[in-house]
Amino acid sequence: MAAATRRLFVTRPRVIVPLLVFLLLLILFFALTPVYTDLLFYRSVNFSKVFTTVLWTRVLLFVLFGAVMALAVGTNLVLAYKLRPTVGPLTIEQRNLERYRTAIEPYLLVILLAVSAVFGLVAGLSAAGRWRTWLLWVNGQPFGIKDPQFNRDISYYAFTYPFQRFLLGFLLTAVVISLLVAVITHYLFGGIRIQDAGGGQRVSPAAKAHLSVLLGLLALLKAWAYYLDRFGLVFSSRGVSTGASYTDVHAVLPAKLILLFISLACAVLFIYNIFQRGWTLPLLAAGILVLSSVVIGGIYPAIVQQFQVKPNEASREAPYIQRNIDATRQAYGIADIEPEAYDAAEDITAEQVAADTGTISNVRLLDPNHLTRTFRQKQQIRGYYGFPDSLDVDRYTIVDENGERVTRDYVVSARELDLNGLSERNWINDHLTYTHGRGFVAAPANTVVDGLPIFQEGNLPPVGPLDIDESRIYFGEMSPEYSIVGTRQPEIDGPAGQGQDDNTTSYDGSGGVSLGSSFNRLLFAIHFGDKNILFSSDITDDSRILYERNPRDRVQKVAPWLTLDGDPYPAVVDGRVIWIIDGYTASNGYPYSDRNTLGEVTADAVTGERGNRVQQAANQVNYIRNSVKATVDAYDGTVTLYAFDEEDPVLRTWMRAFPGTVRPSSEIPPKLREHFRYPEDLFKVQRDVLAEYHVTNPRDFYSQADFWSVSPDPSNPERDQPPFYVYSQLYGRDEPSFNLTTPLISRRSSKLAAYLAVSSDPDNYGQFQLLRLPQGVTIEGPAQIQNQIETNAAETLTLWRGGPAGTLQTIEGNLLTLPVAGGLVYIEPYYVVQANSATGFPTLRGVAVAYGNKVALAESLQDALDEVFGPGAGAAAAGAGTGGGGGGGEEPTTPPQTPPATPPEGGESPPPSPPTGGGGELDPALRQAILDAQAAATASEEALSRNPPDWVAYGEAQKNLADALARMREFTAAPEAPTTGPPETPATSPNPSPG
Repeated sequence: MAAATRRLFVTRPRVIVPLLVFLLLLILFFALTPVYTDLLFYRSVNFSKVFTTVLWTRVLLFVLFGAVMALAVGTNLVLAYKLRPTVGPLTIEQRNLERYRTAIEPYLLVILLAVSAVFGLVAGLSAAGRWRTWLLWVNGQPFGIKDPQFNRDISYYAFTYPFQRFLLGFLLTAVVISLLVAVITHYLFGGIRIQDAGGGQRVSPAAKAHLSVLLGLLALLKAWAYYLDRFGLVFSSRGVSTGASYTDVHAVLPAKLILLFISLACAVLFIYNIFQRGWTLPLLAAGILVLSSVVIGGIYPAIVQQFQVKPNEASREAPYIQRNIDATRQAYGIADIEPEAYDAAEDITAEQVAADTGTISNVRLLDPNHLTRTFRQKQQIRGYYGFPDSLDVDRYTIVDENGERVTRDYVVSARELDLNGLSERNWINDHLTYTHGRGFVAAPANTVVDGLPIFQEGNLPPVGPLDIDESRIYFGEMSPEYSIVGTRQPEIDGPAGQGQDDNTTSYDGSGGVSLGSSFNRLLFAIHFGDKNILFSSDITDDSRILYERNPRDRVQKVAPWLTLDGDPYPAVVDGRVIWIIDGYTASNGYPYSDRNTLGEVTADAVTGERGNRVQQAANQVNYIRNSVKATVDAYDGTVTLYAFDEEDPVLRTWMRAFPGTVRPSSEIPPKLREHFRYPEDLFKVQRDVLAEYHVTNPRDFYSQADFWSVSPDPSNPERDQPPFYVYSQLYGRDEPSFNLTTPLISRRSSKLAAYLAVSSDPDNYGQFQLLRLPQGVTIEGPAQIQNQIETNAAETLTLWRGGPAGTLQTIEGNLLTLPVAGGLVYIEPYYVVQANSATGFPTLRGVAVAYGNKVALAESLQDALDEVFGPGAGAAAAGAGTGGGGGGGEEPTTPPQTPPATPPEGGESPPPSPPTGGGGELDPALRQAILDAQAAATASEEALSRNPPDWVAYGEAQKNLADALARMREFTAAPEAPTTGPPETPATSPNPSPG
């Protein structure tokens, strides 16, 4: 029995060791699988340089900083052990510790390696995450601009200073951990004793020398920290504005210099203590350091701030506010934007409005944020196709029926694959058979017929003037996680024609990664957690797997140094569907520039509310440029990065870090450049900054009297109104252009203060127009105009909503603020949709126009303009068509709508038009709510008409108005219908399980 036991213990290592090795190799294989699949992705898009650069940079930082930390901790642990006293007093404390020393002595080497490895591993992993900081420091390019305080190039603050701060933090951590390890080791081995043995010496000379050196290093690092703190003052928030204030320059800056020398003196005292008995000098040095930090670094600046700055703050801070203004305007790219006086005439005539054809004839009646269900109902074609929650706006130049080239803005979308529309879901259907969307849909934004868009580009097979050669969408915002193409299963390709069965196709593009080897199939089976990839007999040597298919995610992966706009959009370029994504280079290291949280200033009523409008992360920035335009081919997934702002030093730095990944601006195809839009997120950041930094006089800036705000969204007052792309003629321009626009309101009241627009046309891309409205004139902001429309047209809206029964629901479209004929006009489309209907879809019912105190809600834009300005005012809008109730519009000048090739199953007609006259008595409570709303609106106008305006009365009237409108909605509101489309039965019957 004993012999058998001995044999078991002898042979057990022969079994256990190979098993442990196998388990470690298996864990390593699973851990490295996502790394290798990432490498395969980068190779497939020809960006392997990005993968290797990031990988080896992270490895370098891990090894370098991990080794330094491990070496520092291990060295101090060994020193503490080597410097242990050979003979010590036999106190009770030491007798107790002797048991621990005896127990760990045989494992000292293991403990040394383990402790060093743990701290080194943590430090290495932390440093590896700072690869961006390292690459910016190593590759930093000059800005060519120097800060006004220290006369250093901006690149020092953007690239070098963050790395120095990181390095300082790392060294402080290393010394503190080394000090703690040394103290514990000295105590364990008798170098430090808590109990006095009678000689009065609790710390051995060797231990005191060791600890004194470490404390001296801490003091030296503190001196370096004070040195860096001086430069950090350019980001100070102590004063009225960002950057070094009067107190910072005249009190804190000298204090930091004094504290620097005190820290150096303390370091000398710590080192000198090696040769002295006791701890008097170290305690004195620590006391001096703490006391001076409180008095010189805290109390003295507070006294200067309170007694020198506060009584004369405007004059004291003026030079530093000016620094902040200049730096902020430069850092956010708004230095050249100057407000332009705009009288906003209150007496424009019908003839003047009719003559403004550049704007009136192009008014956007289709709201891309509300028409997804309409596109789905009219252009879905098959249940397995779909459209994103929010559509896009772009412009196209086409030849009309008269042979003339006409440019309009269009509401556009790719027709993407939507697997939720399949009635039979299985692995083959989801990943082999239904692999792609197909087609591109475009409707002029200014034209409707019977309340519906005119789909000039659409249907399947594709029909329209855009001449699309490749309409298949393998890479899109709705694409599934992965699809496998080139298999034995045919891919469904949509209908062959009207009333015909589905076509099939086989992918012949270069996108994706080959599954020709069993090894690759195993890797991707592990990566996606799907065994079918490994075992399916439908996958052949020619099969390819498509993954990372969302255009934004695809670009983010190949350019991890970019901040991407939240709204990629599709465009037809040279016969192919191309996704365009705007890329930003951003920094929070621009001295004196005001910092903003990107996620907050870009949030509005649309972002985050709809699946394809991504909200930015909560990153702090104080410098931003739209330096890159990225494209993704919807068919083969090719990613291309174009330098758009080649003067941007941050872009030049990243191009040096990742050479060959960004193409020069000269290589941008002209056809592609025609579809570049000024990006929304950048515009939202700039409008938020301009709300304050249009004020360039430091005294006016200090008073904040002329600060503006972004208008709250009329339909969601808790969030900002989004900017709108419109094709309009800007004030003082000869031709219309494709612009991104927004109104700005006064921060002290809700009245309109300014109108901001920027052009996206290639010839004047990025040119801003900022119209400042006269301060003595009260022009209501969007939220108040919305209330006026709801009040003045209450009875009409009630009838449109089907009366008190609420059989229909109205949807307010984009409330546009437009400079027209020297005045300011608000225009808002109204849609109706069947309430409580899963298949109902919005149709245009009418258009509201507001100008001054005049408000009209009519069935067409032409009628509404005529009602507000007089007969003939809407002549330029005659081609815009009519709402669902008909009447008022002329025959559209665009080609008629082509019916869908195969209408979706379970479709529903547009909602019937409610009566336009008095179709029944209103509920008495509803009628009273309408009267109360009208009275409150009149009271609001009277309060504003007083000189000066009575803001207390105005606020009370607005409160009463909101209460009345809420009571009205109780009678008319109805829940919005679900937006899911009808399910689709697969056109073929593929094998429901892998072969």
